[in-house]
Amino acid sequence: MVTRLAYYLKKETNPAPLSVFRIGFGLMMFVSIIRFWIKGWIEQLYIDPKFHFSYYGFEWVKPLGNYTYVLFAICAISALFVALGLKYRIAILTFFLSFTYIELMDKTTYLNHYYFISVLSFLMIFLPANAYFSIDNLLKKKQYNTIPKWTIDSIKLLLSLVYFYAGLAKLNSDWLLRAMPLKIWLPSKYDLPLIGETLMHKDWFHFAMSWSGMLYDLAIPFLLFFKKTRSFAFILVVVFHVFTRVLFQIGMFPYIMIVCALIFFDARVHEKILNTIKHLLKKANLSFQTIKSSSFKYKYSKPIVWIMAVFFAIQVVLPWRYLLYPGELFWTEEGYRFSWRVMLMEKAGYANFKIVNGKTGEYFYVDNTDFLTPLQEKQMSFQPDFILEYAHYLGDHFTGQGHKNVQVFVDCHVALNGRMSQPYIDSTVDLYNIKDTFKHKSWILPFNDEIKGL
Repeated sequence: MVTRLAYYLKKETNPAPLSVFRIGFGLMMFVSIIRFWIKGWIEQLYIDPKFHFSYYGFEWVKPLGNYTYVLFAICAISALFVALGLKYRIAILTFFLSFTYIELMDKTTYLNHYYFISVLSFLMIFLPANAYFSIDNLLKKKQYNTIPKWTIDSIKLLLSLVYFYAGLAKLNSDWLLRAMPLKIWLPSKYDLPLIGETLMHKDWFHFAMSWSGMLYDLAIPFLLFFKKTRSFAFILVVVFHVFTRVLFQIGMFPYIMIVCALIFFDARVHEKILNTIKHLLKKANLSFQTIKSSSFKYKYSKPIVWIMAVFFAIQVVLPWRYLLYPGELFWTEEGYRFSWRVMLMEKAGYANFKIVNGKTGEYFYVDNTDFLTPLQEKQMSFQPDFILEYAHYLGDHFTGQGHKNVQVFVDCHVALNGRMSQPYIDSTVDLYNIKDTFKHKSWILPFNDEIKGL
């Protein structure tokens, strides 16, 4: 086993796929950030709100006021540098740090694909994505004609894990036996041309979409890996992600996944892509010529291999951490994030906070709109860690205003995947007296139903 691993780590391959991946990734990230800026979301999500929800352990990560625009500019420029292969190592590190900082500024904006970008950009720090067809090659007058094979395989492995875990997460009774939450979402797309009125209200179509989504996620990594099925699999990738983009407003993510899937193709496909780019550069009176060509070798290969081993071990184990908690995962959401559970829930909540003087019993209710944006209030109303953090914010706020013996209680009801709303948080628990930890939140009330599956 050790011998086989050592042999595999010494294998070399054409660097073209990694170069195309670098260019595609960098350009997609650059466009995504510019799009985010143009739509006014920087101000709306990070500057205007009075309060920002933090990730546990990252409470120190906050928006930077108007300097938040500078942070986004740095992120966009570094993404462009990644695409160009200009000062690549510094650029990808800068992109990872700036993008991840942006992601951590407010938990309200959490999306699986934001997490995916952070994880992928971290991985790319350790890959020689500028070894071939990069401005770094021109500056050094040298490019590499081979790179370690595992560097390309590592991206394939990460993509496969994302898809496969997303498929495993769909193996539950709500998704497969009740077609939830698609049965809630799809009817609202009745205005789509051709298929809106004819399909979106059909029960069989809801189940067809649920089952096909599950089968797609589980099968697509294997179909992409094998040469005989690769072209067909890529067509499926394009159709699936374009269709989901039509149905749901999920930004650039579908296009990012389509571009990422190109990494599975043979090097000659990527050489054709690079030759097309070279041809366009010639038309623009630009040329790409380097003097030397050699095989890329890591200076510190063993530490990097160990970093990769730990990195993928975390990616394999982390999605299973929900098994450490009692209760229904979709209800408590303990261990739900960072596990590639994509679009599996439709939750709606109502949270009414009561501020009580613990000695006199006097109380008053909070108007959440005084402190939260509509998006923040919506996300807070059905996620227990949001509820607890907001309760502490309210407690601190009213204590600072001079209120004595402050206690914070909440009357909260939540509806999950089309079920009737039911009590969510123990209304007798003073949340201001509860500290957030990784332990089970015993003040979440039990779920009055059962969702079978993973």
